[in-house]
Order: sequence, then structure tokens, then C-alpha cells
Amino acid sequence: MNLYEHTIIARQDTSPSELKQLTEKYSKIIEKNEGEVVKTESWGLLNLSYLIKKNKKGSYIHFKIKGNGNVIEQLEKNEAIDKKLIRHLTVKVKKFDLDTSYFTKTEEAEKTLKKEKKFKN
Repeated sequence: MNLYEHTIIARQDTSPSELKQLTEKYSKIIEKNEGEVVKTESWGLLNLSYLIKKNKKGSYIHFKIKGNGNVIEQLEKNEAIDKKLIRHLTVKVKKFDLDTSYFTKTEEAEKTLKKEKKFKN
């Protein structure tokens, strides 16, 4: 079985309930094609580097998947016709990093930001 990291970007006006439905929809597609979702992360609403289909922001959902190439083929085929999504990316990896959460704010990072704001004022 191959290991993949798959990220989708939904339009900025997508509601939290619709994001949950998208996550469930694509998880079912993975499982239906003999794949396994190891981990799902919701990275939230982030700024895009440039406009994509007239969107400045996007809601990111990240999947860590075990499966074969057919799983990715079916995922990308369904994502290409989904009007709620603006982009998707799949990367094949050798092993998963399940410990690090890159997009969650820690208390230390928040304290650092507060200190920086105080020095600017």
C-alpha cells in the first residue's frame, strides 16, 4: 500500500456543516476504493497566495491516506466536478508525520504574537 497526503481547498463561503459533509464524502470514496483514512485535519480558512476562481481565501482539509493509485484516481475524478472545491493536491510520501500539527495555534505562539504587538505599539 502506498501512503499519500491529500489536501483539498473549498471555497471561502463554504459553511462548517458543508465542510463536514465534504470530509465525510471524500472519506467514503477512499474507503469504497479499498483505501484507509489514517488522519483528517481541518486547517481552517487561510489566505491564498493569489486569486483562484475569484477567491482570496479557502478552507483547507488535509487527509493522510493509505491505498493504491486507484483511490487517488477516483478522488481526483470526483473533486474535478465538485463546484465547492477550488483546488486539490496529492503527494506520495514514504511515511506519515502524525505528531506535528502545523496549523494549530499553541499557547507559546500566541504569547509571542502578543509580545510582538506590545513592542510595535
